[in-house]
Amino acid sequence: MKKIYAIAASLLIAIAAHSQILKRIADHAKQKAEQKVNEKIDRSIDDATSKKKNNDSKPVNEKIDTTQVTITQKTAGNSKNIGIKNDTDILTLKTYSKYDFIPGDKVIAFDDFAQDNIGDYPVKWNTNSGGEIVTASGQQGHWLMIKKQGKFIPDYIKTLPDNFTFEYDVICNEKYNYYSPGLTLYFVTGNNGKEVFDFSFIPWEKRSGVKFTIDPDASNCQASVESYENGERAFRNDVTTIQFNSNDKTKLHVSVWRQQQRLRVYLNEEKVFDLPRAFPADKIYSATLFEIWGNMNSDNDRYLIGNIKLSAGAPDTRNKLITEGKFVTRGILFDVNSAVIKPQSYGILKDIANALKENAGVNIKIIGHTDSDGDDAMNMNLSKKRAEAVKAALSQEFGIDASRMQTDGKGETEPVDKNDTPEGKANNRRVEFIKI
Repeated sequence: MKKIYAIAASLLIAIAAHSQILKRIADHAKQKAEQKVNEKIDRSIDDATSKKKNNDSKPVNEKIDTTQVTITQKTAGNSKNIGIKNDTDILTLKTYSKYDFIPGDKVIAFDDFAQDNIGDYPVKWNTNSGGEIVTASGQQGHWLMIKKQGKFIPDYIKTLPDNFTFEYDVICNEKYNYYSPGLTLYFVTGNNGKEVFDFSFIPWEKRSGVKFTIDPDASNCQASVESYENGERAFRNDVTTIQFNSNDKTKLHVSVWRQQQRLRVYLNEEKVFDLPRAFPADKIYSATLFEIWGNMNSDNDRYLIGNIKLSAGAPDTRNKLITEGKFVTRGILFDVNSAVIKPQSYGILKDIANALKENAGVNIKIIGHTDSDGDDAMNMNLSKKRAEAVKAALSQEFGIDASRMQTDGKGETEPVDKNDTPEGKANNRRVEFIKI
């Protein structure tokens, strides 16, 4: 009997010990989660009290053997695209029905990394970390892959207008680790000098501006925005969105719209922020950069950035089309070598449709234009098909009578900018609406 009691006592002791181990594991996980949140909220403030890093160190470019990154995109943009072959190919844009983003009317910076070699860090960027140009499975073009703590600066952006739009695509790998850091975008005063490479550069340099961060996990994304004035944080806000995660939505289109002090941010079709006083007044903003603020928790974690576009201006669709008789937009986007309209074109299409509905007696001609890449005859045909696709969208999605619209295409024959720079090509890829 004593032996039985001894065995029972041993079992009870083992169970108690096991429970303590489980409790420690749970407590440790909770502490890690709380630590991550606290690091995100307080990092900038804490860094301001720490010793400044050595700013004179030269950027180091990381060389990675992999030149192709496999990224699986299980849902393509959460919306359908418009085709032009027949009625069954003209699909709806209903998921973007609340999307009111309208890009600036002149492209002042564009980067798809087409000029950069695979495996290199882009020649027009600076960094205190490293990265390389890669291709991604199932995605078009080149991408900048970054995976280490540091800042990543497009040196060709020297100033930010009072009214601008900034767009980019970002991809995370599947199973991106919850404890790995987010990707931050800055718009701040001052220059992109060596002082930017100090992680506490906003407090130390007394800069003003905004920073926007996206941080995906398995099921959703934590998006945050912070405003700084003269080195002091003015406010911070966080939202959760399902538009970006490491499970089934690993690709995201980000659209940022500044109008004076106002800031609007869209993730795919969802408007996540609309802040009337985000940019401190009476400041000149000129610095733009991306940041990964800490080391990745997993060696597999990384971000891919691509299709960066900075545009200036505040389009006045109604005035230019109805009063001046001509409206030009670079905001109607198409797949490469295709007349399939991208869903993020919804905002400008809706704006044009509203102008036509309010002026029922106005008829228009829609004219497509391309850059000079590719065969002349193919570009001419492509520009005509794109104009037809825009007409189909305005008619079938927005109810504009097709008899009010004519179409034409000019291919590459009427450039408005040089065709030897990415920005020039982006300006030449446009759709014109002529009042007739």
